[in-house]
This record gives sequence, C-alpha cells and structure tokens, in this order.
Amino acid sequence: MSQPETPEIMISAKGLKRTYKGRKSAVEAVRGIDLSVRRGEIVGFLGPNGAGKTTTLKMLCTLLEPTAGSATVAGIDLRADPAGVRRRIGYVSQAGSTLGEARVGNELMDHARLYGINAQTARARAMALLNALDLEGIWERKCSALSGGQRRRLDIVMGLIHEPQLVFLDEPSTGLDPQSRANLWQHIRRLRDDFGTTVFLTTHYMDEADNLCDRILVVDHGEIVAEGTPDALKKRVSGDAVTLTLASPEEVARAGGLAGALPGAADVVAEGSTVRLHLPDGGAALPGLFRLLDQHGLTAIGVEVKRPTLDDVFLTLTGRSLRDAA
Repeated sequence: MSQPETPEIMISAKGLKRTYKGRKSAVEAVRGIDLSVRRGEIVGFLGPNGAGKTTTLKMLCTLLEPTAGSATVAGIDLRADPAGVRRRIGYVSQAGSTLGEARVGNELMDHARLYGINAQTARARAMALLNALDLEGIWERKCSALSGGQRRRLDIVMGLIHEPQLVFLDEPSTGLDPQSRANLWQHIRRLRDDFGTTVFLTTHYMDEADNLCDRILVVDHGEIVAEGTPDALKKRVSGDAVTLTLASPEEVARAGGLAGALPGAADVVAEGSTVRLHLPDGGAALPGLFRLLDQHGLTAIGVEVKRPTLDDVFLTLTGRSLRDAA
C-alpha cells in the first residue's frame, strides 16, 4: 500500500473557534484562529495560560471539536475525517505516555499494534528510531529506569512509530536539566532534517523557541497576535535596552534628559543611580552618548546593552512575561 502524498501545507486553519457554555454565559476560549504551517517547518506556538493555546492544540489534534471554523491537518479535513487526521499525525503530550513498570520494547510494540502495524515492521521501525534518537540498548529496560531525557526521547519515538508526516510536541523539554534540553533540541531538529517531519510545538522556554523554531505564533485572548521568524519578531521591540549607571545619583536626571534627546530614544526611565532607555542600535550609539555626557561633566561608571529577546517580544505583545505566565 503506497503512502499518501504529503501536502505542502500541513496545517491550515480558518476562523477556528471553541466556546464553552458556562452557567451564566459562554466562554470564548478560542475566538478565531487563522494559521498556516508549511511542510518541513518547526513552528512554535506560544501563549500565556488561558490564552487559548492548549485548546487550539487539542482541536488540531482532534481531542476537541471546534465550535466554529475549519481546518485541514496533514491534508485531511479536521471535521469530516478526524480519524484520518489521527492516522497521519503524531502527538507527544506534556505528561508523557509510557508506563513506568513496562519494558521499552513492549511499550513500543503495543503502541504500534494500535495503528495496525505488524510485529516485524514495528520492531524494525522502533529499532531505527531508538538508534536515531541515541537510545540504543534500552529495549529490555523498564521505562522507570531511564533518565528524564531518555524517557522524553522515548515519548517522541512512540509518537513517530507510525511514521506521521506531522508531529505535535506539547512542552517537550519541561522538567529536563539544561544539558538534556539542549540534547533534545538536537534530536527535534533531526526530525525535520533527517525524516522530513513537520513539527508543531508548544513551549514556555524562550531560548527553546529561539533556537528551534523556523517560525513562531503568539496567541493571546484566543487570537493570534503576532507571527514571524524569531529575528523578525525581535525587531518589533523598540531597539536595544541600554542601562547607564552614573557616578552620582544627582547626575541621573540630567543624564536622562541628554540620553532621551538621542535619535530614536524611547522609554527613558531615570531613577536611583541609573538611566534606562531603548535605542535602535545601542552599541553604535554608545560612543556618541559618552561624548555627550563628558561634555556636560557627567560620568558614567557602568553601561549594559541588551539585545531584545523573545521574552521582551512577549512582554510587549501581551503585557506579561511568558515564564511568569507559565
């Protein structure tokens, strides 16, 4: 039996909505999501708690039925054929899907059987995936005996055993130490680069989104409020954050006035012994700023220039830090 053709657009949603009926009034968890994910992309879906991120993910994975709108996932109409969508996607939940007391090989074989895969094919696929994700030699081990990073990669193997064209990863690195997280990122990239898998992931780690994602979608109040590459989104923040420390608190007000007169200066705050502001190119502006301060007899004893981060973007768009919201 030949494999179905992989569509160029793996996810396309138009006006996707989900409303919950309350005792007194309806709650719009998702107010109208429009999104598109191309084949071979790693797309990050970011949003604070209550923004509609999880509800949208569950609708796309057929775990919730939309109240309104339409979507195709892996080339299949979400409403007309949810079972067909499930056959063509992989889903790795945040909680994981392995039993601690079960042996790795048994878990993989049982999971493959749910998709109607025969034992010989299932074992061959499982072994190849374990090798690809650096999990050789764990076939007979209990899942509870694996490290956190190993068990998370095993969850991904479970989600790929039926060779899906699209995989949803829900908070893939939550609870892992920094080294395990970085290792997992490498393997997620390999899903795209070596297997051609399209990856749609949610995360609360800004560095994860920045390092992994080709594009990012930011959702808030049930709607997409921004999308683009990490670099394009960071350019939406008003320049670099510059912090000046003055030798004397008495100099701060004057220094703030001078700094605020620089071309493109914004968000100037002078308090204590520091002046904080945003400049289009903080590094290039520093020599001129120091000359200006010196001409007016002011002395800066410290300076910090911080490039915009995705967390700055998120704070600008939603008024909340993603980590705080998590």
